[in-house]
Amino acid sequence: MPRRYISDWTTFNQLVFASAVYVFFTNLLPGITFASDLYVFTGQNWGTIEVVLSIGLSGVIFALFSIQPLTILGVTGPFSVLAENIYSLCIHSFKIPFLPFMAWSLIHAGWMHYILAIINAHDWTMRYVTNFSGEIFSLLNSIIYFHKAVQELQRAHDALDFASFLYAVIGAIGTFILALFLSSAEGWKPLFHRYIRMGLMEYAAAISIIVFIGIPYCGELAMLNKDTLQISTSFRPTSPDRSVFFVKFWELPIEWIFAAIIPGVIITVLFFFDHEISSIICTIDRYGTKKPGGFALDIAILGTTTALCGILGIPPSNGLLPQAPLHSESLLHDENESVQVIGADGQERTERRVVRRVHEQRWSAFLQAGGILIFISPPFQHVLGLTPTSVLAGLFMFMGEQSLSVNPILYRTFYILTPPSELPELPKTVSSYWPVHAYTLTQITMTIVIFIVTLTVAGPAFPVIIIALVPIRLLLMRKIWNRETLRFVDAWACRDGTPEDDEDRKLVEKNLQRERHIDEESRPGQGQNSGVEMAEINAEKSRSEGGHPTPVG
Repeated sequence: MPRRYISDWTTFNQLVFASAVYVFFTNLLPGITFASDLYVFTGQNWGTIEVVLSIGLSGVIFALFSIQPLTILGVTGPFSVLAENIYSLCIHSFKIPFLPFMAWSLIHAGWMHYILAIINAHDWTMRYVTNFSGEIFSLLNSIIYFHKAVQELQRAHDALDFASFLYAVIGAIGTFILALFLSSAEGWKPLFHRYIRMGLMEYAAAISIIVFIGIPYCGELAMLNKDTLQISTSFRPTSPDRSVFFVKFWELPIEWIFAAIIPGVIITVLFFFDHEISSIICTIDRYGTKKPGGFALDIAILGTTTALCGILGIPPSNGLLPQAPLHSESLLHDENESVQVIGADGQERTERRVVRRVHEQRWSAFLQAGGILIFISPPFQHVLGLTPTSVLAGLFMFMGEQSLSVNPILYRTFYILTPPSELPELPKTVSSYWPVHAYTLTQITMTIVIFIVTLTVAGPAFPVIIIALVPIRLLLMRKIWNRETLRFVDAWACRDGTPEDDEDRKLVEKNLQRERHIDEESRPGQGQNSGVEMAEINAEKSRSEGGHPTPVG
């Protein structure tokens, strides 16, 4: 363990630094955009400095002490929606102060994280999660990003004159298109040198953001009104009613301390599922990770940072989608690997092959979190204050597109729009694309329903709906879809194989045990029923294999 931790600090190169810069922008600026939402919908209790402090502090702690530092922490869209609903309930329904109630909610969530870590909840909860739920959750995050972009432009429309608003739209679309264009620079060959293309691709989002932050301050555009980020002019909370980052949580009436257990449970469910999915996706096989995940310890660390954020009166951070897998994507590189193979002559020999792997280290996570933490100082807060919200809207579009582009739901949606003659050939066990299309439409419908719920008074309960997708997939959908169709479109999220593979394996083991039992009892005078039982076993096997039973003589 100490040797592995030390090795996490021995890898540092240009790609690691570029990854840190990329994650810095894709973590900080969306977080700040959520801050602008929180500033409006939490009565100024949370603003830019609270979000920046949370992302930086939690990120540094996680980069230093977590087992799997590829996971990136930040303030997420789903939690922002949840916090806005809790604030509304506190002020309009419960008539109690928001921050003490939220502090207790996060403290309760903290000790619940500890319990999940102690009982190693990952092994008996996430092992039942399939890609069906993970893909829906990823699509929900993409929709939330696009929705936040629209919200930013709506606020710009309300705050600016028409000419300034038109430029805000141009700035948002320009930020998105330039980042998207530069992110494809690796495919521009033979244009430019390889290292120039790599640099443009790795710093695509950063270049686009800097360009469109600067353009509104040039020439005649400088005379246009700008809707910029709300910032603090000193190191103090956003709310004028607070002077320090500390909440007197003990002053909340006892009945509300216990009532805060309910949102604490919801936050725990959301954070556990969100963080586990983030950790899984950023270490999938295509990234070639060699070091193990640290689900139990990382959940305990997450519980610590969650409770700490509640006491400080700042929003908590947890595993980010799509930033976590994008972090891994930005660290991918080619490595030469020696493998032992057996030739046609039966002799073993060594072959060299090129494989794609990520740099497994802590520097990129630590540098991006440390860089974000610097921005709690007033001079850097002033720099943030120069950022037009239209740039954030453009970045949200880019983040939504990046998340959506790697979601299998998107590709299966394209299959629905593709003529049957042009579709890829299906496995022989799947007779038609229609069940596949129905499966995809079901995922899309469920995602839209969950998103609509987040916009209603029932918004705080949406993590429970996401968790409910797990038994829906395992118990209900198997009764509607053919087993081979489900085997084709879905798989376990945390381990190899599919639920259908596990069912087949259990069936084979059950049959072997029955055969063994029959063999043991097949003695003279005791085996008259063995032929009937063997016939039943063969019939059960044939049903699982789709064949005909073998006659038993």
